[in-house]
Amino acid sequence: MSDPDQPPRYEIRARHTEATVTVYQAYRPAIGLPAARDGRFPEEWKRDRMTWIKPSFLWMMYRCGWGTKEGQEVVLAVEIDRAGLAWALAHAELSHYVRGVHADQAAWKRSLRAAPARVQWDPERDLDLNPLPHRSLQLGLSGEAARRYADAWTVSIRDVTPLAREVHAAVRAGDRDGAAALLPVETPLDLPAPRPVAAAASTPER
Repeated sequence: MSDPDQPPRYEIRARHTEATVTVYQAYRPAIGLPAARDGRFPEEWKRDRMTWIKPSFLWMMYRCGWGTKEGQEVVLAVEIDRAGLAWALAHAELSHYVRGVHADQAAWKRSLRAAPARVQWDPERDLDLNPLPHRSLQLGLSGEAARRYADAWTVSIRDVTPLAREVHAAVRAGDRDGAAALLPVETPLDLPAPRPVAAAASTPER
């Protein structure tokens, strides 16, 4: 019997409104600070490279080490158009081959090359950044999807590095309730799940 308090293994959870969804990224100051100041990514942000967006604040903290890792010192909360995210999910392919989902590895590789977005499911994280049983969505955007993300879907960009530091300080002080109260509220996102959610196997972590 499944635990009713345990989230589904594969579920998109995010801070969201009827029109927007918040995702997280971390950059070096030369990119992150102007992006937060101007509310859009600077020209230095490479629109021809793949970029990974993460709806989970704690997974972003795991990835960037609470904003302490080199090149990831500025943590951004990027509010994007909900319809844009839906488009990316509808055009996404899994980042790894799954037997029984894809006809064969060659078919998966062809689909992956053509897809402007790719889906990866990694273990969600707790306040200590330890892995949890359920998964968190990471969405890679390239080509058309990356350009749309930067120039059409982005509604606002906020520097949440101070929040990351405040939560981390509370965790280190042993104030877990205080740390949890600071976290962005992330709830299930009512969007068509990227194909194929149920069959997505464990993948190497990014």
